[in-house]
Amino acid sequence: MTRVFLGGSREITRLPPEVRARLDTIVKKGFEVVVGDANGVDKAFQRHLVELGHQAVIVVHMAGQCRNNLGAWPAREVPAPRGARGFDHYATKDRAMAELADYGLMVWDGKSRGTFTNAVNLCRIGKIAVVWVAPLSAFQTVRSRRDLETLAAAGEPAKAATFAAALQVELPRAV
Repeated sequence: MTRVFLGGSREITRLPPEVRARLDTIVKKGFEVVVGDANGVDKAFQRHLVELGHQAVIVVHMAGQCRNNLGAWPAREVPAPRGARGFDHYATKDRAMAELADYGLMVWDGKSRGTFTNAVNLCRIGKIAVVWVAPLSAFQTVRSRRDLETLAAAGEPAKAATFAAALQVELPRAV
C-alpha cells in the first residue's frame, strides 16, 4: 500500500484548497498516511482526515507525549536521542516519517526549517516531496538537489543560510 508523509509549517493552521484537493485524492485512492502530532499543518491535516473519515492513518510522535491525535488513530512513538532538544528532538520524528513513507506532501510557509528539511530528507533517500509553497501559492515537486535549490530560492531571503545548511547532506544524483 502506498504511504504518504504529510507535514508542514506550524505557522499555517488551515490547508489551502489545492492541498485539500490533493489530500482528498490520496484518501480516495486508499493510501495510508503518516502525519505528525504538532499544531499547525499537522493538526490541519488531521482535522481534514477526520472530516473525510479516513482510517488509514498513523500519527507519529516523540516518546512520552502525543500532542494531537484528532482521529484516535494508531500512534507510533519515536524515541528521543539522548540530549536532543528543540529542533533536533523533533527532527528525529520527521526522519522516521520520511523512512516510513513512499513520498511526501508538505505545506511550507517559506520559513520553516523543519518543513524544508523534510523535503531534503525525502530527497536524500530517493523519495519525492510535493511541496505547497505558500508564498508562491503553487506546488513544487522535489526529487533532486536542483529542485531543492529552487525550493530554497522560493523561501524567505532571511532564512537562506538555514536552507543552505540543510542542503549540506549527501543527496542522490539528479534524475
